[in-house]
Amino acid sequence: MKVLVLNGSPAGENSITLQTVRYIEGFFPEDSFELLHVGRKIKSIEKDFSESRDKLEAADLLLFCYPVYTFLVPAQLHRFIELMKEHGVRVEGKYATQITTSKHFYDITAHRFIQDNCEDLGLRSVRGLSADMEDLLGEKGQKEALDFYRYVRWSVEHALSEPALIPPEGPALREASPLEAEEAKSGDGMRVVVVTDLGEDDRRLRGMIKRFRARMPGETALVNLRSFPFAGGCLGCFHCAADGTCIYKDGFGELLRGQIQTADAIVYAYTIRDHSMGCRFKLYDDRQFCNGHRTVTMGKPVGYLVDGHLERETNLQTLMEARAQVGGNFLAGVAGNTGDPDAEIDRLAQTLSYAIRNAYQPPKNFYGVGGLKIFRDLIYQMRGLMREDHRFYKKNGFYDFPQKRRGMIAGMYLVGAMMNSRKLSKKLGGRMTEGMMMPYQAVLKKAEKKRQTD
Repeated sequence: MKVLVLNGSPAGENSITLQTVRYIEGFFPEDSFELLHVGRKIKSIEKDFSESRDKLEAADLLLFCYPVYTFLVPAQLHRFIELMKEHGVRVEGKYATQITTSKHFYDITAHRFIQDNCEDLGLRSVRGLSADMEDLLGEKGQKEALDFYRYVRWSVEHALSEPALIPPEGPALREASPLEAEEAKSGDGMRVVVVTDLGEDDRRLRGMIKRFRARMPGETALVNLRSFPFAGGCLGCFHCAADGTCIYKDGFGELLRGQIQTADAIVYAYTIRDHSMGCRFKLYDDRQFCNGHRTVTMGKPVGYLVDGHLERETNLQTLMEARAQVGGNFLAGVAGNTGDPDAEIDRLAQTLSYAIRNAYQPPKNFYGVGGLKIFRDLIYQMRGLMREDHRFYKKNGFYDFPQKRRGMIAGMYLVGAMMNSRKLSKKLGGRMTEGMMMPYQAVLKKAEKKRQTD
């Protein structure tokens, strides 16, 4: 079997993920493995796609190999997938799978992104391998890597692949009604920034942004990533983790901190491209590598203006909510244009205004709590390198390790010992739940007292 390894890591040969492929390759000499460094060589591939086309069309299996960057694939690999579609590469009926390394922070959304795009290209997907960065160093991880590849070979041999996931196209897209901004708007000094990737042909999205800016009180600034001169994608060099600054000198840090993060709320406006916010937004996300760990916009509400069939993009819906949850941002709304765009945009503006004025910040759900716990453990282990992250986590009390709650642990041992005694357990009966209710009764009494005095 001819396997083409699409290495999406900007580290090239030094990619940790690639080492898993190298390990597998040594155990299957009957298969030929060819390597294409799409992450490191994306600039030259953009200029000449012919070599990539030949290799893609000659392969039997495409193996996407990449580290997970901020919920998805690195921007460089995202761009390569765009190029595959732009150049009309003929890969229909071939097989595709993927290998990732991460700390399991939203590897599920990254894998689904690849699978959705493989479906667009007519590829037959085999479920991929999601490994921890250190898995290959142990016998268990080594076995899992070989078992995975045997499963891939078996799937190809028996013509088996994952079922299609993308539902049929939904209702027609609608344009927002034109609306001019009022000359004088009272926003109590609030400032909202709309971050977008707006091209000349994005007519519907332009209309959505215009209506939102007209409905939003106060100042509404616009930052168009399409016009920003990005020097390149994130290199995964950890320079920003050590001292907080990026190795690139293209002014992105100043744009991010000076124009975007200073706003009272952020709205992201985009047209769905390749089951995502588009390659330019992915570049924007990746370049915020350190801010993915340090949630520096905690407490700021966010919203989305989306042009496209969002009802078909379950993975993208998950990504938007998860991104807000992990960042500690109240998701004020997602306004689309398959239903009533005017009503959805107006509702987003109203909700965002309320959230700003009232500093509304609900508690996190699983997406936020689970994601933050992964980073909590990671940063603590790597605090010698990721010094800026460590300072931020200490300052904000993120190191809430449950094993340090010695009083709670001791109390549970005591309760457990009591419940294991048949005599005591019978005597307590249903009083356990009564005891659990006591702290809540004190809170309710406090609320009742406050109501009576008001």
